[in-house]
Amino acid sequence: MLDVGNMLDVEFVHLTDDGKQRDHNEDFAGFVQPENSEEEQARGWMFALCDGVGGHDDGEIASKTAIEALQAAFRRAPAAEPLSAMLARLAKEANLRVYETGKQASPGGSNMATTLVACALRHDRLAVAHAGDSRCYLIRGGQAGLLTKDHTVANEQVKLGVLSGREAGDSHMKHMLVRSLGLDLFTTAEVTEHQIEPGDVLLLCSDGLHNSVEGSEMAALAGQPGANLNTAARILIALANDRDGSDNISVLLIRVRDVERVGMYRGRPYKLR
Repeated sequence: MLDVGNMLDVEFVHLTDDGKQRDHNEDFAGFVQPENSEEEQARGWMFALCDGVGGHDDGEIASKTAIEALQAAFRRAPAAEPLSAMLARLAKEANLRVYETGKQASPGGSNMATTLVACALRHDRLAVAHAGDSRCYLIRGGQAGLLTKDHTVANEQVKLGVLSGREAGDSHMKHMLVRSLGLDLFTTAEVTEHQIEPGDVLLLCSDGLHNSVEGSEMAALAGQPGANLNTAARILIALANDRDGSDNISVLLIRVRDVERVGMYRGRPYKLR
């Protein structure tokens, strides 16, 4: 039986902005907060952010549909399902929901699509799933580490040795996605798992933010002990607008205030003292 002394404790804030050149917002974010300690032990917390893909139909519907599908699937997930397996499954369900919604949108169907970055936290573990170029950073010790990889044509060419990292940053193909939710019946999100520590800050954002603001700036604003997350989010969005503002800008900040150290024995968690 798990001793539930210390619990995972987080605070979070989400802000979004249309930007200076868009008349509507295709970004959408959501979360699932456990209602009690039993829910926290069984499933934990879930946060997600989606960016409707430009150039396709109904981006705002795609992003909202994906978030709502993730939330519903997370709430009914089996208790103690491994985080990485759960997020991978949830992303597939969200992809199918967006795909089906697009096919039913009109007589000819709609090619709606969205990026996804989602994270699930339980005990002292974090799983991150992503498809597209929305990102998740882990801010720790004053440094921002990128936990995701942009699924773009430019990055694929870097893998193949066709472009250098610097050339990819300047390439017109850095915004061309090779993976997203909704365009195909079967899409697999990339999933990684990490350990979290008290004081960590997770930053989820759309490309409207990370195209204009450096990771070091994110860390300086959101990673300081006691930093006001709402103020940090507002400054980050203001910076992105000042430097570009051609796209919607969204940021979701999550500070880990405390964690519950656990081990596993025969598939069941136990508290580490």
